[in-house]
Amino acid sequence: MAAVLVAFTAGPALADAGFQRWVAEFRNVAIQNGISGATYDRAFSGITAPDPEVLEKARYQPEFRSEAWEYFDNRLQERTIRTGQQLARQWKPWLDRIESQFGVSRHILLAIWSIESNYGEALKNDRVMRSLPRSLATLAYADSRRAKFARSQLIAALQIVERGDISANQLTSSWAGAMGHTQFIPTSYQAYAVDMDGDGRRDIWNSVPDALATAANLLRKNGWQSGETWGYEVVLPGGRKFPAGTMSLSRWAGIGVVRANGKPFPRPSDNAELKVPDGRAGPAFLMTKNFFVIKRYNNSDKYALAVGLLADQIAGYSGLVRDWNRPFERLSGEETEELQKRLGALGYYEGPIDGKIGSGSRSAIKAFQERMGLAQDGHPSKEVLKRLRGR
Repeated sequence: MAAVLVAFTAGPALADAGFQRWVAEFRNVAIQNGISGATYDRAFSGITAPDPEVLEKARYQPEFRSEAWEYFDNRLQERTIRTGQQLARQWKPWLDRIESQFGVSRHILLAIWSIESNYGEALKNDRVMRSLPRSLATLAYADSRRAKFARSQLIAALQIVERGDISANQLTSSWAGAMGHTQFIPTSYQAYAVDMDGDGRRDIWNSVPDALATAANLLRKNGWQSGETWGYEVVLPGGRKFPAGTMSLSRWAGIGVVRANGKPFPRPSDNAELKVPDGRAGPAFLMTKNFFVIKRYNNSDKYALAVGLLADQIAGYSGLVRDWNRPFERLSGEETEELQKRLGALGYYEGPIDGKIGSGSRSAIKAFQERMGLAQDGHPSKEVLKRLRGR
């Protein structure tokens, strides 16, 4: 595989020839797994070289690890909450049916839809979505760490086309093979996909009912507790350590842990585990079973908590009682977009105006801070926006 990587970087002609040989040889593997030659040929029609952007993303993943405040600020915004509420009204008849059939909260499904694909907007973005066959073939051919995964996912994706759920030319995904509104990898799609709208196809790319029902099916099959929450924000008593693992909410209350909103725990016998994603100085949570079911979608505490918090706000509940340990005064969503626009107007920023602070926004802020003689922390602060307005 090292030789393949050398060939890819050494010259495109040799790399293309090697890639084309790989595609030709993998055709037999696909046929052995129930995929017709015609389906395979349609899937790879016009694909003659690896996707260099896929390899760039695979090899050079960002080293930056977001702080808790940044992770949640980018996912829980006024715009995402408002859009979720609007879509809850728009899709109410389908959400009623999905919630009735699978027992999963509509607000949880809307939050997953938001975080996974920005309510489907990412599917319209050519910089995000690309040809799945080319992406996975690129990884299988030129990325030794992901080759086995990519081969298995490519077979599963081609089986989806063979079944007739999506046409070969509509088979798009993220660079790593996550598909549709709710971003399922092909093998997970095979395990959980649902034809909710009854058109004979399980189409999570074009059918919102199919996509949301598929997400609901995954959660239900992994033990979702219908009608129950994912957890509670709590206040911890000072001056003591807390046990690891789970115990009943009544036992947590017995050692002084109370809900942040002052209300009692509605089901004291439920078991819960303490999580403090921002340390003892930040908000604390007692997580019940549904939190860990959400982690079957994405095995990350931050992800599951973001889904739960966003779902609650889409449902109309208030936000956190105790905020994250943010080392600056937070901007509103509109102010963050204004910051990006002003940085763009000054030539520092070329990315989307979306209110989300990623590496591009941070680099632009740092460049502006350097010019203004400020500490170069990259934080989207009130101070930075004030200076930008002064320009």
